Amino acid sequence: MTALAEILTARIDAEGPISLYDYMKLALTHPDHGYYTRAEPFGTAGDFITAPEISQMFGELIGLWAIDVWMKLGSPKTFLFAELGPGNGTLMMDALRSARLMPGFLEAADIRLVEASPRLRQKQAALLAGYHLRWHDAISELPHAPLILIANEFFDALPIRQYQRTADGWRERLVTHDATGFKFTLAREVSRLDLAPDAAEGDIFETCPDGDALIADIAARLRSAGGAALVIDYGPAETLIGDSFQAIRKHRYADPLARPGEADLTAHVKFAALKSIARTQGARVFGPTPQGLFLERLGIEARCHLLSRNADEAQRKALANQLRRLTSAEEMGTLFKVLALTHTMDAPPEGFGN
Repeated sequence: MTALAEILTARIDAEGPISLYDYMKLALTHPDHGYYTRAEPFGTAGDFITAPEISQMFGELIGLWAIDVWMKLGSPKTFLFAELGPGNGTLMMDALRSARLMPGFLEAADIRLVEASPRLRQKQAALLAGYHLRWHDAISELPHAPLILIANEFFDALPIRQYQRTADGWRERLVTHDATGFKFTLAREVSRLDLAPDAAEGDIFETCPDGDALIADIAARLRSAGGAALVIDYGPAETLIGDSFQAIRKHRYADPLARPGEADLTAHVKFAALKSIARTQGARVFGPTPQGLFLERLGIEARCHLLSRNADEAQRKALANQLRRLTSAEEMGTLFKVLALTHTMDAPPEGFGN
């Protein structure tokens, strides 16, 4: 039993079954034993690889996207260039490298990294040495200013709640334990939430309270200060029904209730919910667009061809493989979606068609 499992077991014994929200939040962010507190999740030596770690092309195109947004905002003399959950800092490093192509962009950019982990902050500072950086624990700490915000694989790691349809209504799924380990159980009380009236008995409905609050905050900031936000994550464009709670350990799926604190826990992002909430704040919403199509519209194939010109055979094969992983329907191309929010921009951001 892990140290965190002992803590969770003691809490359940004292208080009864806990929500999946509490289980997931503690497993990921417990100050001493949480996954993001102590693990090295990113890269081939970790548990999973994100798009920026696959290829420099991904971050470079995000940088070009940010340049386009900045110009469509009227090239403000100062703006916040912020990233939520920057990981090792790879995406921001590649984005800033391509941003050098536009005179004035870097001079105007006030770089803000929303990162709660002290260990990851150190990694980001080392990789981005030479840039003036500021860190924040939460987006609420960002000052009021025009904002260009990037959130790549951030929403999927926010804790969720699950509800199961029963014969007498929706009941919240809770986490308890027995001699064999942690397991799911259902709350005795029927939930009063208005959830999917056409769902069948046994169906699972997921909500992400923190994600809902976050997208509302982002949209409100764009309304008051101007700018744009880019959300890149995996999940369905419309469907809200289904159990998507999962764990990844050493690049393989694992039991999400086994060994808490030692695997990455995620759930599919509900883009339909994010769109609806953002629109209540007056945001213009674009997408969700499949990641592959979005990157193709930004010119990833041309960028791959350019990089291949001066590459040897092994490097060309690696670039082709990177392009396939980022854009192919069999890899990340369709599972991952891209959503953009704006408010004060007259023209739509690049990557979303007409």
